[in-house]
Amino acid sequence: MVGLVRKQVSFSGVYAILYAFFDAEGRLDRGAMRRQVEASIDAGAHGIAALGLATEVQKLTRDERWGIMDWAAEDVAGRRPLAFTIFGVSVKEQEEEARRAAASGADWLIHQPPPERPRDEAALVDFFAAAIASHALPTAVQNAPAYLGYGLGPSGLAELRRRAPRFLALKGEGPAVEIAETTRALGPGFPVFAGRGGLEITDSLRAGCAGLIVAPDVVDHLAAIFEAMRVGAEVEAEACYRKILPAIVFVMQSLDTLIAYGKRLSAWRMGFDVAHDRAPALAPTPFGLSLARRFASELGPLRRAPALTDRTP
Repeated sequence: MVGLVRKQVSFSGVYAILYAFFDAEGRLDRGAMRRQVEASIDAGAHGIAALGLATEVQKLTRDERWGIMDWAAEDVAGRRPLAFTIFGVSVKEQEEEARRAAASGADWLIHQPPPERPRDEAALVDFFAAAIASHALPTAVQNAPAYLGYGLGPSGLAELRRRAPRFLALKGEGPAVEIAETTRALGPGFPVFAGRGGLEITDSLRAGCAGLIVAPDVVDHLAAIFEAMRVGAEVEAEACYRKILPAIVFVMQSLDTLIAYGKRLSAWRMGFDVAHDRAPALAPTPFGLSLARRFASELGPLRRAPALTDRTP
């Protein structure tokens, strides 16, 4: 039944958002998508998400998006909370996507801004409020002005919270300093998820973030850092962050770089190769591939990282 919530949603932790893997014929690769879910869960991800910018959602057809929903729900099988990003150029399209996501088994949704920039912030608030009102699932919105070119400021987010009771979390993409202002505007206890591949994870958590939604590249280490910060082991968390920071910086130069190299870094850590890139896409260079290979080798297989501390809360 559309609108049923599969489980009580806990907006916290490190979610792995899936890449779109394609086979040699350019079709979505079912086997690679399944391996990605299993590897992310085995690596300690607290939740699974799909159909965001890392999933190249704008390159996918409606049937492909819906297929990924069904695959992800089948593969997760209730073992972790499952969130889908909702893409659409209009409120009507996002309503259709949201209802399909609910039918597939999503626990909560993340509405993306429409691809065409609204005339002003008030129009974007109107868009989100209408899209959220079109279904019954707990909902976040994605606010990524650095990547999309526009978004909501703190006052716009506060207004959306006032108008949309099911606006219960935020996927925020920005520096920790901006995240701190966002969490202050939204008020105590409102869950904000950082992104950007894990950049500034420790400071973002100090700024009030409830967790992260990131591609699987280093999700094992990010999950361990989250747990360490949760129990106050900041020295251990910072040491781990310094270890993985070069790989994060490498893949997060741009969205194109993430798709070209982050996807390959993740695939190699999961034990397979990227068979095909869907255009338009940045063509990897031999030097870039050598860097991605080096990081993958240094990081090792994608699996649960050892706990950073034995301390308990």
